[in-house]
This record gives sequence, structure tokens and C-alpha cells, in this order.
Amino acid sequence: MQSEIIKTKYNDTELNEFKMLIKSKINMAREELQDLVGTLSSSNSNGDDAAIAGKTLEDGSATFEKEQTNQLAGRQKKFIEQLEAALTRIENKTYGICRSTGKLIPKERLMAVPHTTQSMEAKLKQQ
Repeated sequence: MQSEIIKTKYNDTELNEFKMLIKSKINMAREELQDLVGTLSSSNSNGDDAAIAGKTLEDGSATFEKEQTNQLAGRQKKFIEQLEAALTRIENKTYGICRSTGKLIPKERLMAVPHTTQSMEAKLKQQ
């Protein structure tokens, strides 16, 4: 009988494929972050009209929108950090190994969520 060989890590070609995917996601995420930061700074520059009009419902709406944009920018920063951490794991050749089970995370999952550190099995057990 032949025993089935279980793959324990991705080869350099596969890691390079993931690296290219992650770098493109980082570039897109940085562009989105720049847009969000631009929106925040432009909303700060036109505050003179609001000062003249006094406190209105529009002021509350603008504040709420600014808070939401701030939250989105924070999430985007965290996403970029997670993607950069994934690049580090690629360099260390530990990318794609589930931190909970030690098993290889399926390629399909990594293509969909390239910054993940857990297999679906481990993620579902966590919840």
C-alpha cells in the first residue's frame, strides 16, 4: 500500500503567487485609505458654514458621517497591517499554516482571505 503524502507547506512558486495577490490588495487598500483620509481632511476645511448656521441637524449628520469615515479608515489601516503580516509569514515560509491546528490552510481560502491565519475548521470551532 502507498501512503498518501500530506502537504505541510506551500512551495516557493505558490508563495510567490500569494505574495503578488497580497501586494495588489495592499495597493488597493492604501488607495482606499488615501481616499478616506482625503474625505476627512476636506470635511474639516469647510466648517465655516456650520459655525455660522449654528447647531442644526445637519451638524449632527456631518459628525456622524465623519465618525463613520474615521472608523472605515481605522479598519482599512488594520487590514493593511494584517496583509503586511501575511507578507512577513511568506518570507518566513510559515504562510498558510493554521495557527490553531498546524495544518495547511486550503489554497481557495487563502485566495479569498489572504491575511487569514486559521483554517475554516479552526475558525468555526472558535465561534
